[in-house]
Amino acid sequence: MPWRPFSHAGTALGVLATDGVVIAAEKKVTSPLLETDRSHEKLYILNNNLVCGVAGLTADANILVNSARQYAQSYLMTYGSDVPVESLVKRISDSKQAYTQYGGLRPFGVSILYAGYDRQHGFQLYHSDPSGNYGGWKATCVGANTSSAQSVLKQEYSEDLSLDAAIGLALKVLTKTMDTATPSSDTVEIAVMKIVDGKITPHVYSTQEVKDLLALHKEALDSAKADS
Repeated sequence: MPWRPFSHAGTALGVLATDGVVIAAEKKVTSPLLETDRSHEKLYILNNNLVCGVAGLTADANILVNSARQYAQSYLMTYGSDVPVESLVKRISDSKQAYTQYGGLRPFGVSILYAGYDRQHGFQLYHSDPSGNYGGWKATCVGANTSSAQSVLKQEYSEDLSLDAAIGLALKVLTKTMDTATPSSDTVEIAVMKIVDGKITPHVYSTQEVKDLLALHKEALDSAKADS
């Protein structure tokens, strides 16, 4: 039996839009004692031009996220510009792949979705798995219920989606794949890469912002849940 902790983790998915990228994730750890606006389980800001979502072992993800942040800052100090998205993805994927080659080491048990922007290729979405393999996507997901999520994305994704529409699609997919009856601000995390006043801006939504988004898309989400 292969060791695949990322396949049982809460679903995380990314959708590429014409004016940004969204990553949405199902949060498994919920408690009334948790400070949700300061304790994001699945989403991380890596740099001014990169955010990521993870599925798998959080401790492993923290190690890779720290490596990504260090590489991004080293690139910025050396070249005076933000790191190209694929350059960072390749760097972290190479580290993951190295841990599959030697006895006494275990692979990192985490799949990662990267959402970023650079001047050469614009907005981009990448997925890397524990083996170190990676690729660019228009829309994809990792974690539990991947096949169901991919089916919905294949049917409803289009290349002319706006960021607002991409957020709506991401929430709809989560609604169909989550274990809970209805999505809430306690069980959903959302991050975006977008342009604000001409500047590339990463943003992880607060609990209240997620609640407002769910209210905005409530009718569509209720319909999606009824169809699932």
